[in-house]
Amino acid sequence: MADAKAGHASGTAAADRDLRRRNVAGVDGNGTVQAPKEVDDKKTRKQAQPSIWATLDEYEFIIAPIVFTALAFFTRMWKIGLSNIVTWDEAHFGKFGSHYLKREFYFDVHPPLGKMLVGLSGYLAGYNGSFEFKSGEKYPDDVNYTFMRLFNSAFGALCIPLAYFTAKELNFRRPTVWLVTMMVLCENSYATISRFILLDSMLLFFTFTTTMCWARFHRLRHQSFSIEWFFWLFACGFNIGCVCSVKWVGFFCTAVVGLYTVEDLWNKFGDLEMPVVTYASHVGARVAGLIVIPLLVYLASFKAHFIVLENTGPGDAQMSSLFQANLKGTEVGKDSPLEIAYGSRATLKNMGYGGGLLHSHVQTYPEGSGQQQVTCYHHKDSNNDWFFYPNRNEPDFDTSLEAPLVYVADKSVIRLIHSQTGRNLHSHQVAAPVTKADWEVSSYGNITVGDEKDHWTVEVVSDAASSDRSKIRTLTTAFRLKHTALGCYLRAGNVNLPQWGFKQIEVSCVKKNNPRDVYTHWNVEAHWNEKLPPGNPGDFKSPFFRDFVHLNVAMMTSNNALVPDPDKQDDLASSFWQWPILNVGLRMCSWDDSVVKYFLLGNPAVYWGSTAALPFVGLIVAWYLVRWQRGYNELKLVEIDHIHYSALYPVLGWFLHYLPFVAMGSQKQIEWGMYFGLYALTIGLFVLFRAIVFGMEGSHTQWKHLKWFETWKITD
Repeated sequence: MADAKAGHASGTAAADRDLRRRNVAGVDGNGTVQAPKEVDDKKTRKQAQPSIWATLDEYEFIIAPIVFTALAFFTRMWKIGLSNIVTWDEAHFGKFGSHYLKREFYFDVHPPLGKMLVGLSGYLAGYNGSFEFKSGEKYPDDVNYTFMRLFNSAFGALCIPLAYFTAKELNFRRPTVWLVTMMVLCENSYATISRFILLDSMLLFFTFTTTMCWARFHRLRHQSFSIEWFFWLFACGFNIGCVCSVKWVGFFCTAVVGLYTVEDLWNKFGDLEMPVVTYASHVGARVAGLIVIPLLVYLASFKAHFIVLENTGPGDAQMSSLFQANLKGTEVGKDSPLEIAYGSRATLKNMGYGGGLLHSHVQTYPEGSGQQQVTCYHHKDSNNDWFFYPNRNEPDFDTSLEAPLVYVADKSVIRLIHSQTGRNLHSHQVAAPVTKADWEVSSYGNITVGDEKDHWTVEVVSDAASSDRSKIRTLTTAFRLKHTALGCYLRAGNVNLPQWGFKQIEVSCVKKNNPRDVYTHWNVEAHWNEKLPPGNPGDFKSPFFRDFVHLNVAMMTSNNALVPDPDKQDDLASSFWQWPILNVGLRMCSWDDSVVKYFLLGNPAVYWGSTAALPFVGLIVAWYLVRWQRGYNELKLVEIDHIHYSALYPVLGWFLHYLPFVAMGSQKQIEWGMYFGLYALTIGLFVLFRAIVFGMEGSHTQWKHLKWFETWKITD
């Protein structure tokens, strides 16, 4: 009896005993002896072996990305060499790649990383850079354009596994992860844009890598200062630098990470239990990872750009005279004497970003003084030459070879005489033709005829070669020209004259004295004087940071100038509201029947679905906010955090940089059947519109069934 009670006192022991007696005859509750049940050995063995579905489920994290990646490379590379003509912006970016292969300096509004990668693709393809990439022109046999396109398309294909892993890091359920990945895979416009020699596939790739690194870093927020935490923080910063080094629109992706970082640090600032040293370490780590590293990557891309492009080329005029003088094959500063003396003939370059050469011609102003025009001109011309002469209060200038040299120095009062017309650089109290607040600058009189309004005072700003300001030096000295009588400064901004001034840059005399206004800074670019020995200005290197800043501001200035002409119809232009609703597509080449045609148009399921998801997410958030305000606490803190980072930040990214592949991050529970319907719809529409991706051969009328709207100009 005691043993029995002891045995029943231990629940575990009783359970163990029951397990051991599983197949032994027992007694039911009524005391009836029960025979052991027969066991089907085949069924047991079948249950013991995992099914193929269980295996696929277990290894989905390996199998799914492999399958998606294989499909990605197929959709991006299939029939990629079908069209053998220069298509769309291949005319620009292929040409820029050629400049890298020929090492010729050029100018463009985009940072250099993506174009250097295009140049690398040409190098790997055995291309020598000789093709001009004229739009619509047939590729010659010695240009392996197929390889160059394959190189670019690899960046586009790798976006698909990145989308998969990003969705997983955002902690989406598996059906949502697949849907997000499939929407990127089957996005027709992504597939099309990745198949040509363009920057877009690289831009998308680095945007995806930045987003994935950010998502992974966020998942590690509870493992601060671990090796993995630092790795993903710095990887995010590295990719921020890369995306911004391809195109400046990458800054919008950077803005998402920046806003997240500000919020994260603000929350930590409110944690009163966090030591000050720990908080300072968090701030320091983010400054290093998300500011210093991106900046170093961005700087490195320009450093490589300057190193590779060592020869003179079509973009020289956008850079400073000193920079140009150090390019191989340049005529700038070649054999020019270093020091400027009276009687020297020279060209004066404005040191403003994208500045031109001081210029005059026989044409006169149609209004104002009616005197000879003075402008800034970006091209080499004999009308850019000026003589340095002493002012009228000095003794008559002796031009003979035996006369002693008198050098132009800081505070010298001089005259500048136009070499072709003999007129003096002049200003007076007449409003400038465009910038009415400034005084007009003209060419007036001659060597003997004139007045004190022909006088200009030299004010040295800096010298890249020496701290000695006793002499003005070719290329290296930056100086300002102050009108001695009026006190204004010679300036050439980015204002163009009307057609009567040949659209050249307006030169005026600005009344405000701003020593930091680079548009009032000038330097001597070319210099001739028989009395002086030739120098070698190329010995003085232009500082990298000065060239870096100069080029970036010139890029910004040119970017701002890229505005559509309202008087011209642009069939490639579209309004901002048309893309999210897929209102318009774009013909990427000629629509002739003999040409393989490509039409840039998104997958309707992806575009319309992602656009519709935006208000849907907003309604979900509003619904829970209202219920929370009414006292319903149906969401746990972890669920609120999930909505915050996996839904709201992707939506923010959509608005900042049009990232529809992550905008589907709603938290609503959806059945598998609906997912399969979305999968089928997305894939089906990609297949339906596959011709616009892989190329349309023959008459465009074959694809009339794809023209759902009049604005989709797939066929006329």
